Amino acid sequence: MTSYNIAVVGATGMVGRKVLEVLEERNFPIDHLYPMASARSAGQNVSFKGKEYVVEELTDHSFDKDIDIAIFSAGGSTSEKFAPIAAKNKVVVVDNSSAFRMTEGIPLVVPEVNSEDLHDHKNIIANPNCSTIQAMVALKPLDDRYSIKRIVYSTYQAVSGSGLAGNSDLENGIKGEEPKGYPHPIAYNCLPHIDVFLENGYTKEEMKMVNESRKILHNDQLRITATTVRVPVFYGHSEST
Repeated sequence: MTSYNIAVVGATGMVGRKVLEVLEERNFPIDHLYPMASARSAGQNVSFKGKEYVVEELTDHSFDKDIDIAIFSAGGSTSEKFAPIAAKNKVVVVDNSSAFRMTEGIPLVVPEVNSEDLHDHKNIIANPNCSTIQAMVALKPLDDRYSIKRIVYSTYQAVSGSGLAGNSDLENGIKGEEPKGYPHPIAYNCLPHIDVFLENGYTKEEMKMVNESRKILHNDQLRITATTVRVPVFYGHSEST
């Protein structure tokens, strides 16, 4: 079996740690693992298959070594700066941020839905928004059979979607403390305000679902509306379509 040299960028964050957990659960064939993070988190340890790895600082030269695949989960600005460097070094980047999702020529892929788009990648593959992914798995067979004309999304998203800061706000809010990340308390509350509001009245999160769905389904004219709500649940997004 072929094994791979894997870098996990953002290895100390909530998503990065989950990536390591899933790679271990799936027994993904890894030869060498390179956990990476910002200078602030470099030097910490992460566990993988019973072994402790020291997290190295992400720099312009991190991808000079022999790496096959880099999984980025460190935010858009980090991806924008370092993913092209990795790609130039012939590393296949799987990016979890929104940095490249709508970039022309970069495939936006849900493997169960449009894996054929992977054939045209140029070493950067974008991963869709979390709520878009689960919707596409259900909607693609319906679109293939009936040609969907309109989608109405309503999502109810856990605080884990905001990372560690979201979890902390909910945990501390239950204790009666004021939020530090959200504009209003999330404990015992729902916030129909995920990311910033845009000029068209939708939030950025809502427009991600609109634009990403159109790209994945290869239908720029598909009529879509979305309402996204942050709910006081630690893990597990829900949605209706």
